[in-house]
Amino acid sequence: MKHNVVRTGRTIGILGGGQLGRMMAVAARHMGYRIAVLDPTENCPCASVADEQIIAAYDDLEAAEQLSRLSDVITYEFENVDLEVARLFESKRKMPQGSLALEVTQNREKEKEVAVEAGLVVPTYRIVHSFDQLVDALDAIGFPAVIKTVSGGYDGKGQLKIEQKDNLEDARLFMENGDTYIVEEWLSFDLEVSQVFTRGMDGRIELFPLAENIHKNHILHETRVPAAVPENVREKARQVVEALAERIGVVGTFAVEMFVRGEDVFINEMAPRPHNSGHYTIEACNVSQFEQHIRAICGLPLLPVHSFGAAVMVNMLGKHRGILVDRLEEYSGFHFHDYGKKEARTNRKMGHLTFIGENLEEIDERISQNQIHLW
Repeated sequence: MKHNVVRTGRTIGILGGGQLGRMMAVAARHMGYRIAVLDPTENCPCASVADEQIIAAYDDLEAAEQLSRLSDVITYEFENVDLEVARLFESKRKMPQGSLALEVTQNREKEKEVAVEAGLVVPTYRIVHSFDQLVDALDAIGFPAVIKTVSGGYDGKGQLKIEQKDNLEDARLFMENGDTYIVEEWLSFDLEVSQVFTRGMDGRIELFPLAENIHKNHILHETRVPAAVPENVREKARQVVEALAERIGVVGTFAVEMFVRGEDVFINEMAPRPHNSGHYTIEACNVSQFEQHIRAICGLPLLPVHSFGAAVMVNMLGKHRGILVDRLEEYSGFHFHDYGKKEARTNRKMGHLTFIGENLEEIDERISQNQIHLW
């Protein structure tokens, strides 16, 4: 089926002007596109590389109409996009990603339902609306467990680990707002991986190398490629994303986070856009997750992915920025990205470093020499 092609020189609208929007815009500018961004923060990271910024709330329908008039195609940098706004762009045939991927990934209950319907494996879970239901769910699931809000939440926010019955009072306080919650078994696993991929309008999928993710205090600290898993686990990860991409009708770059235990793979979370764990692709692959995303939403053919032997991406948080930037000339052997954020809060993602090489051992030595391993 023939699809619309957005040609170079046209305007791409981006909902959200953070670092992901900025990196999308840089890739699009490289290809000759103009950029319009909608974000409530004046001089957001994306604004410095955009042609126009609309300063408004994400659910402002008048601002959304303005973005639509300016843009030939529209995408988003995060999944908590107002669904009414997304459906507005979809009705105007300007958002090829559609609203379904957003609807699914905004809600952990729907994420789990879609995964199960696709025949995939997820940790045991229950949906609860009250403290009494939580107690019943814990009787069935056992301890430890984790309770999460079904919507919102990132970098460990919006969730609480319940180690034992003594923690039930903490869980009661966590549920004070009376929302809907998901309770999951606390899965013991060997490592967490993410499969970042891009699907074009023609249904073709290109996968980036499977990556291992290491977190500190619930925030992604390091992404390592290649992930230390056997070939059959890579194949299972491929099957997972192909099943989800087909079921949701993915267009653009998408990420699926998974837990690996032995040779088993469990779905954790999905992100319907370029992902923090895919930043290494900018230097370590012949095409980045961002350029591939722009190609997909503009109806262009995807590029086959080739990569270096190994790569490590390390997030730079606010507490690291001064240490690094004030002595940047003393460090070597990595690519440095600063997101242009004004306020360097302690655990705010301010940038990242990417080390590339032939193998992880050589890269780890370079990380140690630069003392990045102490972060």
